[in-house]
Amino acid sequence: MASNFWTSTHFKELKDPEEINVIHPLDAQRGISVEDFRLIKLHMSNYISKLAQHIKIRQRVVATAVTYMRRVYTRKSLTEYEPRLVAPTCLYLACKAEESVVHAKILVFYIKKLYADEKFRYEIKDILEMEMKILEALNFYLVVFHPYRSMPEFLQDSGNNDTSMTHLTWGLVNDTYRMDLILIHPPYLITLACIYIAYVYKEKDIRTWFEELSVDMNIVKNIAMEILDFYENHRMFTEERVHAAFNKLATNP
Repeated sequence: MASNFWTSTHFKELKDPEEINVIHPLDAQRGISVEDFRLIKLHMSNYISKLAQHIKIRQRVVATAVTYMRRVYTRKSLTEYEPRLVAPTCLYLACKAEESVVHAKILVFYIKKLYADEKFRYEIKDILEMEMKILEALNFYLVVFHPYRSMPEFLQDSGNNDTSMTHLTWGLVNDTYRMDLILIHPPYLITLACIYIAYVYKEKDIRTWFEELSVDMNIVKNIAMEILDFYENHRMFTEERVHAAFNKLATNP
């Protein structure tokens, strides 16, 4: 794995915000809106997490899998790349990339356990075939840097000795994978945005420390606002709306 973010393929793969939620023509023909697209990606991010919990896979692998899934859909359509197959396959690929190997048959066992619909109870051959398609869609770029990496050092440097602050920041970072932030921003800025939110929530003044970092606070605050907006709007992401979005995918244009 690359050790320097700025020379990595992850850095080269960063997108502008307007490049992220672009609806593929094949999906547009089925009436998929930007809101539908976001809902489906959020649902599949949650599905990856749920699958990983059953298999006892660590959070870093989950984060890598979600990043792969979200990257795929900056290039490929939901129509051609069925999300309910792409998501578990991204988890399978992330396990390999993060040296936390899980056998495909175990993955398939839990897929069948979680999905009642026979149509989405995939077999090993389905996972392996989709794995090759995903590798091509990712241009074989598998390196992902995560906000977790810089979090302990930043928290220590900020003078934090509060365990609850660490847990809060960790939880915030986990939730950023329910959005597309990892595709847009360098991971350390996401970390700083989460620390910023945590300190504000705990009513602790951290302005001097941020001034000493010499980072662009406008970017940090904008990322923080995106995270807070997600929490504000999250209650509107109902199962009914998710099902409605998937039903559009199932229709012929």
